[in-house]
Amino acid sequence: MAISRGLLCCQRVLAWIPVLIITLVVLWSYYAYVVELCVFTIQNGLEKAAYLVIFHLFFVLFVWTYCKAIFTEPAQPSRKFQLSRADRERYERGESPEVQKQILLDAANRLPVYTRTASGAIRYCDRCHLIKPDRCHHCSICETCVLKMDHHCPWVNNCIGFSNYKFFLLFLGYSMLYSLFVAATVLQYFIMFWTGGLPDGPAKFHVLFLLFVAVMFFLSLMFLLNYHCWLVSLNRSTLEAFSAPVFQHGPDKNGFNLGVWKNLQQVFGSQKKYWLLPVFTSVGDGQSFPMKSQSESHNPLLSNDEQWGEGDSDVDYYAATSGNTSVTVEMER
Repeated sequence: MAISRGLLCCQRVLAWIPVLIITLVVLWSYYAYVVELCVFTIQNGLEKAAYLVIFHLFFVLFVWTYCKAIFTEPAQPSRKFQLSRADRERYERGESPEVQKQILLDAANRLPVYTRTASGAIRYCDRCHLIKPDRCHHCSICETCVLKMDHHCPWVNNCIGFSNYKFFLLFLGYSMLYSLFVAATVLQYFIMFWTGGLPDGPAKFHVLFLLFVAVMFFLSLMFLLNYHCWLVSLNRSTLEAFSAPVFQHGPDKNGFNLGVWKNLQQVFGSQKKYWLLPVFTSVGDGQSFPMKSQSESHNPLLSNDEQWGEGDSDVDYYAATSGNTSVTVEMER
């Protein structure tokens, strides 16, 4: 027991190494840009002031969104998705798979659950002892079920899901802009140092490597951000891109696709003024989602469709709406 506890503690400490690496790189880039470039290298006062103001704007937004992605806890299902003690005891001592299946079916009859396993059974987590809400998955690293789980990202040491997906996207966007601005403003001084236009000194080393690091990060982040923008436009998670969600009528990769505009609102909210700020504005509670598929209105899991609301001609709202190089995906068991 003591050994396993020690291993778990070491695992948790080691999981912070990628975050520490990013933090050290960012701190070095701050010193290299502000001190070595702006203070010691740039002679034009107006240019120096403009660079410092814009740099710090991007830097603050980048650090703010990064911290939000790291420290926002993944949202978990509410207690209503947990089996009652009596149902759990019946399930654990179930005489046959058919009995267990019926127990889950009876419990799910009271919940807004529409997705199934590949075999058509109710999605149940035997670790958290709960019926999984739609788009919810169990993360073996965080050891919990995460609402609308996208992936577990080692670079933020956190699960990306319903509660922090917007923060993760903004972090990618602002870090890309941060890298682009640094690369664009350092380029002319990189050329001057390289061609001998400026005297050798400590600043030369920092400026040369600053450009290489900024370009490398920009290219990596650009591909990753483009991928996630594509996912948002289709209202898919990374997990759903690998394995389409299964509904009553079968797998459907576009089951949650409401159209580009409504898909954007699902993540960023309806008020555009908050879209670029790292404040939570995503639509819903993360436990039930509007679906495009008309055939889901005949889901036998719900004996009374009206209790979850009627849909319009385009989209049925069955419930009320209230990590590549840097992604590690935890697939559903």
